[in-house]
Amino acid sequence: MRGLKAAIKNKQVELRQELNEDQIRGVISSEIKKRKEAIETFNQGSRPDLVDKEEAELGILLGYLPPQLSGEEIKEVLGQVIEELSASGPKDLGMVMKAAMPKLAGRADGREVNQLARELLG
Repeated sequence: MRGLKAAIKNKQVELRQELNEDQIRGVISSEIKKRKEAIETFNQGSRPDLVDKEEAELGILLGYLPPQLSGEEIKEVLGQVIEELSASGPKDLGMVMKAAMPKLAGRADGREVNQLARELLG
């Protein structure tokens, strides 16, 4: 919790303003991403003690975000966006991602959204 409070405070200092809920969710999401990357790194380094610590922190942080969408729910949103934009192929991926991410912010991992968008456009 101290780490999260410090990250939020650092972002406030960086922006020189109080953070709104979306900005706080963004900070939490970036902290979650850091934990996932650390878990991956510690797994490769055979450090189960540190993996356990990071997984515990990850569980706590996930409690502060809205529930994550399933792959099917993400595909549903992407399908709507693709239909709205009349996107037809991989060349439209950037346009689809730009429109979809605000709708999915804080509720889906960007990498997963990108992968599913590629599948739908491919």
